[in-house]
Amino acid sequence: MTLHDIVQKSDTIAGRLFDLLVLALIVFSIVTLSVETLPGLSPVAIRWLHISEIVVTGLFTLEYILRIFTTPRKRDYIFSFYGVIDFIAIVPFYLSLGVGLFDVDLRALRMLRLLRIFRTFKVTKYNDASVRFGKALAYAKEEIIIFLFITVMLIYLASVGIYHFEHHAQPDKFQSIPQSLWWALLTLATLGYDGVYPVTLGGKIFTFFILICGLGVVAVPAGIVSAALSKVIRGEDKGKQR
Repeated sequence: MTLHDIVQKSDTIAGRLFDLLVLALIVFSIVTLSVETLPGLSPVAIRWLHISEIVVTGLFTLEYILRIFTTPRKRDYIFSFYGVIDFIAIVPFYLSLGVGLFDVDLRALRMLRLLRIFRTFKVTKYNDASVRFGKALAYAKEEIIIFLFITVMLIYLASVGIYHFEHHAQPDKFQSIPQSLWWALLTLATLGYDGVYPVTLGGKIFTFFILICGLGVVAVPAGIVSAALSKVIRGEDKGKQR
């Protein structure tokens, strides 16, 4: 058995054990990331968490190097989805050493690597489902692009409208159109902007219509993807009947 079989294949005992070890390290890393945010941690706990992160990052770095070394098409892996995730999940740690050149914690992205579990255990039903979902997105690509374009226009028009209605009444909260963009985005998403709401009659009426549009912003994408997914499933059923 070669190193390539262990790192790149999951249909052998050694290859599956290697993948399970990687998955366990990913889960451990996610748990330690969450624990680090708990208040009142003792200096000893913080120290052990830091040491564990160094060890885990070192193991992930070794795994990344092994995957590059054992794959025949190195460029394809490096620029693949998993290759990019593997890279950006470890490189900030090295950039932050000593001088703190990078202060953004991207360890949570390691959770995306858990998608390897479908390959490790060969869960074909879930693989087929992901393929169908990808086909559905491809079918609905034009509709989604048009919808996103219309949504961007609605967000801008909403920010302009609320600015004109509320600027004079609340100059501190609606100072400019760019500042009103955040209000418009959250209102169209039906989330609401904490502490910022219209006080004028025109602003309240305008917000009511924005909220109505917001319901469509939330519902339309689900309907588009759902219709496309149904189309894909019907196509597969017809293919099986033939």
